[in-house]
Amino acid sequence: MADRPNIVLIFSDQHRGDALGCVGNTAVRTPNLDALASEGVIFRNCNTSSPLCMPARASLITGQHVNEHGAWGNRSEADPRGPSHVRNIRTAGYCTAVVGKTHFRVHQADDGHTRDHASELHAWGYEFAHETKDTIPSATHSCYYADFLAQQGKLQVYEDCARVFRRGQNGGFLRPWEHVPSLLEEDEHIDMYIANRASDWIRGYADDRPFYLQVCLMGPHPPFDAPARFRDMFEPQEMPPAILQAPAEPVSPQVRRMFSRRGLDGMTESQSRTMTSHYYAKVAFDDHAIGVVLRSLEEKALMDNTWIVYTSDHGEMLGDHLLCQKSLFYEGALRIPLIVRPPGGTQPWMANGLTDHHDISTTLLDAADAAPLETSHGVSLVPKIEAGADSPCAQSGKDMVMSEVNAYSMVRIEQYKMTIDSVTRQPLELYDMEADPDELRNLVDDPRLSDVRDRFLKVHFSRMLENLNEPQLKIYQDGGIPTNLHGEYPEY
Repeated sequence: MADRPNIVLIFSDQHRGDALGCVGNTAVRTPNLDALASEGVIFRNCNTSSPLCMPARASLITGQHVNEHGAWGNRSEADPRGPSHVRNIRTAGYCTAVVGKTHFRVHQADDGHTRDHASELHAWGYEFAHETKDTIPSATHSCYYADFLAQQGKLQVYEDCARVFRRGQNGGFLRPWEHVPSLLEEDEHIDMYIANRASDWIRGYADDRPFYLQVCLMGPHPPFDAPARFRDMFEPQEMPPAILQAPAEPVSPQVRRMFSRRGLDGMTESQSRTMTSHYYAKVAFDDHAIGVVLRSLEEKALMDNTWIVYTSDHGEMLGDHLLCQKSLFYEGALRIPLIVRPPGGTQPWMANGLTDHHDISTTLLDAADAAPLETSHGVSLVPKIEAGADSPCAQSGKDMVMSEVNAYSMVRIEQYKMTIDSVTRQPLELYDMEADPDELRNLVDDPRLSDVRDRFLKVHFSRMLENLNEPQLKIYQDGGIPTNLHGEYPEY
């Protein structure tokens, strides 16, 4: 095996940043991620570049803000011929591989098999790709996981469960506390399938080059369908309560729209705790799958020569402000986990400064000694990790981070968080995160904070939106790439 370090990025879907044992959550169970953190650094204030799948993933791979690559929602795509940290790492001499969900492309009803789109992933820089989908398989829309289930004689079981989740028993959308456990065997669940295929790839790797492997899980994204034994680990009454206050007036158009689509008005505290128990069960199950991947690295004696990074695309509202899902800039959807374990491990510590997806991309490039992206908003975390917990820079972070979705932009600094309409630049939300960490008071119209609003607009947003991709924005405003897949919700 090459002397240069391998890199493994374990990338989950919809894991909120506080749902980890290693950050002090005593209700959730994440022993494998906690063990990873015991030999690495936890970045406690990592923020997604977008609280939605496709925009977040496009920003992670390109190093660009959403307004630059232009994939504003799940109906618009970034250009695979554009910048890619994966391509740069491949050019630096690495074998680049991905197993699991990529979601760079708008799903279509006649998409064909994921193998039909391998050339697009190659364009992004992946040498090996084993892509799965999180949508209902059909004769014209399938993937390797559907092939596996068909061989097991379980494809119909999966399709039936997926349709019930998407549409409910009587045509209505299942509420999150109504999600049922998976009816598949544990090793047949899609996240275990991804973990097992990634582990097989690691065990079989025999190239002289170092590798960069992305293991992209589907969970804990809904459905919260962990197998029954993981459900049995959690009692609803022991779950932490959600923030059960409705969104603060004045309610922004972004929040109002999501409340109309994903609002949980009338949800009881008991239902909220049940939903959390189901979500934590899915987190625990995914932690179990991550353990399978980590053990394959141990079996191959690769832990001393491998960077391991764990993070997610975005969080989950989980009942906070009577909302579920994402596409909002509340902390539940915005904050994501970030654990970085260097080769051989290090003394564990926690960094509290602001960081984001762009820093992750830059860190991966630095770890591979690869060329930086031409346009990058990231800062490598490698020097901070190597300097250790006692270094002067240990608790420093970015002055600000940005997140965007659906033509809304948010900038967070240490004390304040502000949201605007990306096109009109109208201020929509302003929260004092020190005085109001639960975001219960929208201060956007408070005259005492006019200087704060003006500084955000003139300094932060002006700089962050200076390279806005107008053609891509127009595509998004015109409806993006249409999707008619089984009548599913395109923003899901």
